[in-house]
Amino acid sequence: MKRRGYAPAVRDDVRESGSGNPGTDGGFERSTIPETNGDGHPDRNGGLLTAGAASATATSPPLGQSSGRGPGPDWRRGPAGPGGGRPGQSAYATRDLTSGSIPKNLVFLAWPQILEGLLRIVDQIADLIWAGFLGHRAIAGMGAAQQYTGLAFTARMGMDMAMRAMVSRAMGMGDPALASRVVIHAIAITLMYSGILVGVGILLTEQLLRLIGISEAVIAEGAAYMRVQFISQAAIGMQNLTSHALASSGDTLTPLKATTLSRVIHIFLSPALVFGLAGLPAIGLPGAALSNFIAHMASLGVLGWVLVRGTSRLKLTLRGFRFEAEILKQLLKIGLPASVNGMERAMAQLLILALVAPFGDLMVAAYTLSRRVEMVGQAGSMGLGNATGTIVGQSIGAQKPERAKQTILWGGGFAIAMKTLFVVPIVLFPIAILSVFTRDAELVEIGRNWILIQAVGYIPTGVNMVLNQTFQTAGATFFVMLVTLGSLWGIELPLAYALSHWTDLGALGIAWAMIVPMVLRPFIYVPYLLSGRWLHIKMFH
Repeated sequence: MKRRGYAPAVRDDVRESGSGNPGTDGGFERSTIPETNGDGHPDRNGGLLTAGAASATATSPPLGQSSGRGPGPDWRRGPAGPGGGRPGQSAYATRDLTSGSIPKNLVFLAWPQILEGLLRIVDQIADLIWAGFLGHRAIAGMGAAQQYTGLAFTARMGMDMAMRAMVSRAMGMGDPALASRVVIHAIAITLMYSGILVGVGILLTEQLLRLIGISEAVIAEGAAYMRVQFISQAAIGMQNLTSHALASSGDTLTPLKATTLSRVIHIFLSPALVFGLAGLPAIGLPGAALSNFIAHMASLGVLGWVLVRGTSRLKLTLRGFRFEAEILKQLLKIGLPASVNGMERAMAQLLILALVAPFGDLMVAAYTLSRRVEMVGQAGSMGLGNATGTIVGQSIGAQKPERAKQTILWGGGFAIAMKTLFVVPIVLFPIAILSVFTRDAELVEIGRNWILIQAVGYIPTGVNMVLNQTFQTAGATFFVMLVTLGSLWGIELPLAYALSHWTDLGALGIAWAMIVPMVLRPFIYVPYLLSGRWLHIKMFH
């Protein structure tokens, strides 16, 4: 029998764990209350709330078995109904993303991630400005180094993607304890990867830079910067992973706060170390990389504190923890295609750089500037894509496929609007934008042509980003990998070589070749979206 307004403050059927704190350590016993649909009414599907029967000292329950602090909408709404939760908690720690207005939830979740994404590239944009004072070879050296560190970063991002997919699905299922266990497993894998990465980066810096054919003068500018950046990858990787863990659970505000702290530190510390300000030594480009490391460590400290204290949606604890083969297997199954996808993109960019290099250091610098302008636009659409993917993942976990589909449509519409607003100033004021980075008139003129050509593909790229992030969060990382493989290696790279070598376009033929896959991908993604196959990918068994 349905009763309107059913939202009890205390659930008599739930027994506390041995700790006396219900919901903080997975201590709920199994319950058979009909699941509510988010407004206090029993779910039309007649679902049952199933919490894991784990005590405070028990080992982790089997994969997929709920062990959170009261699954389903009652957990999302907090212990006292709407707006409930522990005193001092924000709505980002309690809001149910699987019910209510889709556009409102999307904006609620997306704006911190969009702003965070923009802040994340502030370090690279600011560093390019400082490098501009050191000359165009410093810009080229930094750009080449960032291509390699970007390759290393995107290879690790596959683990973030797998973790996000599993955490959002677990939260949609109403099982934050399972989500927390997934995060701990992802941290262990990331630490092992980072250790290997640091060693390879330190030992092979010069060899890697020579491999793409840039001049020795550019290598001299970028080698030391690249070494410090590789050392920093451990901190950067952990900071990104913990940030994505909170965001995929539904808390995007805490990562924004942590990123804001790190970017403020970097903005002030980077020029001080590059030019020797405020009594600090002048160490050139490596100073920018060192300040980036320090800034990410500060941000990681904030995120780690929140996760360990459990003041948001997730609480990480090693009490009763054990490595679970099923979680590790699923992380690798979802993460490896996502890593290959990221590495395909980064490798393609390296080969594009190798095609640009023979046209001279100025052309390399112009390509670097165009990439940074593009990154600003990508940051906004990636934040929107992440938000869309999180709501889609939680909706699938809550068995609301229609809501997942509608969320994608809203996300795509927002992406088109955002990209349109981004393209207009680029088309109208390209010289003013490039003059922020350099005072070299010749470089500004070459860069102007690059960014105007790239602007043609920005709007379809926004839609691609939303669909890309959504499919990967749903677990369809293998499909996305195949699309990337075909579009980059089957179309972009061969076309870039042909246009730059066999036509009068020269290096600008490479710029035109880069936008072709951007325009073609929606014709592949949209049919897959309509097929609905991404809705039926199993995350937990």
